[in-house]
Amino acid sequence: MIPKTASIIIIGGGVMGASTAYHLAARGVKDILLLEKEEFFGAGATGRCAGGVRYQFSTEVNIRLSLASLPMLERFEEEIGQAISYRQVGYLMLLTDENDLQTFRRNVELQHSLGVMTEWLDGDEVRRRVPVLNADDVIAATNHPKEGVVDPNGVVMGYVGAAQRAGVKALTGVAVTGINLEGGKVAGAQTTAGTASAPIVVNAAGPWAAVIGQMAGLPIPITPLRRQWLTTTPLPDLSPDFPFVIDFAQSLYFHPEGEGLLTGMSNPNERPGFNQNIDPDWELIHMEAAIRRLPLLDYAGLASRLAGLYENTPDAHPIFGATPVEGFYMVAGFSGHGFMHGPISGKLMSEIILDGKAATVDVSMLDLARFDEGRLIHEYNVI
Repeated sequence: MIPKTASIIIIGGGVMGASTAYHLAARGVKDILLLEKEEFFGAGATGRCAGGVRYQFSTEVNIRLSLASLPMLERFEEEIGQAISYRQVGYLMLLTDENDLQTFRRNVELQHSLGVMTEWLDGDEVRRRVPVLNADDVIAATNHPKEGVVDPNGVVMGYVGAAQRAGVKALTGVAVTGINLEGGKVAGAQTTAGTASAPIVVNAAGPWAAVIGQMAGLPIPITPLRRQWLTTTPLPDLSPDFPFVIDFAQSLYFHPEGEGLLTGMSNPNERPGFNQNIDPDWELIHMEAAIRRLPLLDYAGLASRLAGLYENTPDAHPIFGATPVEGFYMVAGFSGHGFMHGPISGKLMSEIILDGKAATVDVSMLDLARFDEGRLIHEYNVI
């Protein structure tokens, strides 16, 4: 059974829910209840992501979120007490389509204006730096050396552990089945382990956020979409400084994983839904493209494969803050780049809930109402 009362119920034990719980508890909030329907925290979308963290976005708000969040990851072990294996290998975005060049140049100018000193490389420089790539068609690329890869499980468990030490009641294997409302206000949540009353409920359910929204009578424009990746056996010929490589036009990527690589490619024809099974036909298409770009993959074995869910919004930006249902808050819809913004997002939610608005980063334009009001802010750098 769960506690009968709480001051705040947080639905979803991935990076968003865990970070929100921790940052609220750090502000002195008592009786927080963090609920995860899976057997382990971070076993949903967070545990099935590739772990990439980057500054290279096309909108000011996403860049500012990275500017606030990635340094929190750099300090994570010192502040939270959990190792997260932040490998700053860089994010090398390969450009092979002339149509992308102007937009990326504009993006780099915006990044520079905000203090993100992304490099602009020509094709020859790419071929010199990463000779193992088949990069004959690469026109240009962008790179930021402090981007890279972080262990998602370490981040989630770090926040959950710190939150529990601060008094948060964190439970796994508890699914929310209903949201209780009284007079148009949140009154609590029904779960598979009982009912808890609370004046505040935070929807941090990631790809399942729209399902939770329906329970509160709110349409939430978040669509789950399958993405899959695999890891290889060791590749001894791979340079230790091999970067996180993104073939932008193909939505194909590679990054170091142990002594091998993790690689994935987005299927443009994927249908929305909660299917998290591997699509073997798409895996073949993906690997043919991956081997063309990185021929040494032809000598790699398969170590593991996994599929997870993006939580897509119509403009590829998240939803932060209050909703028309008093006491019902949102932090979801990050469209494939939520993990890297998890640390700052939890802090922002603590500010929104306790202070009435986010102060560290202005995310007021990322409210739920923007979809009805036509205030969409489109992110170009979606992988």
